[in-house]
Amino acid sequence: MLPLFIRSIKFLIGATFVGVLAWALLWTVVDTVQNPPAETAEEAMHHHPKELDLPSNGVFGHFTATEESTRQLQRGFLVYEKVCASCHSLNLVSFRDLQQLGYNEAEVKKIAKDWAVKQPVQDPKAGTWGERDNLPSDRFPKVYYPGTGTPPDLSLMTKARHDGAAYVYSLLTGYDEKPSAEALKKFPEFAKTPDGMHFNPYFANLNIAMPPPLTGDDQVTYSDGTRATKDQMAKDVAAFLVWTAEPTLQRRHSAGLAVVLFLLIATGLAYGAYLTVWRGVKH
Repeated sequence: MLPLFIRSIKFLIGATFVGVLAWALLWTVVDTVQNPPAETAEEAMHHHPKELDLPSNGVFGHFTATEESTRQLQRGFLVYEKVCASCHSLNLVSFRDLQQLGYNEAEVKKIAKDWAVKQPVQDPKAGTWGERDNLPSDRFPKVYYPGTGTPPDLSLMTKARHDGAAYVYSLLTGYDEKPSAEALKKFPEFAKTPDGMHFNPYFANLNIAMPPPLTGDDQVTYSDGTRATKDQMAKDVAAFLVWTAEPTLQRRHSAGLAVVLFLLIATGLAYGAYLTVWRGVKH
């Protein structure tokens, strides 16, 4: 009799605990529906990245399977070299990796040698630092800004940000966009951007310290004749940064497709063998 009583008490305590939790959850939901949290400035003004269609998108994405996709990556590298490289490093990529984009060995050597930032070297005897020209085997040298903070490395930027290439493209083309009149009415403090900052609705907290890198059309000259509009340059450098973040994507997709085809064929052969072995056997 006593064990039954103890079990009943345990059940009652458990049911009471569950009931209290359910009651608290119910009223939390009701309160959230009736009194939703106030909209923040970031929620009111932040824009989702624009759509960006690149050859590398999707399960069949590629980098250099077509002539145009190869040219786009080379254009993107040019934009990085002429516009971005003075501030942002690409330290996880080697100069010789550019051969994957269609550059030959001589071109890679010249790019490495002419690169504005040189490789730091130390004289073991004197204990002083100097510089030497980059070699194809070197990684792109780091850019330093002593005392002022170093801008982020771009090697993995499209992996580190949600929506990757679309985020980069939207950010680069979003400096000209201004808060809507409705948003400014709710948050008048955003009518004036803080000194040293730049409003960009695609940046997480809306104000970014980086000035607009792409200041107008024809900032670079494309050798393939493509017009270097601000929009085109933003697309091209976004495509290039997808490659720096995952240069093996094209090989990985090809290998994955081969594995899927192999498994489909193996499944068909296995089923055919099953039918052959059990043919004539009555169930």
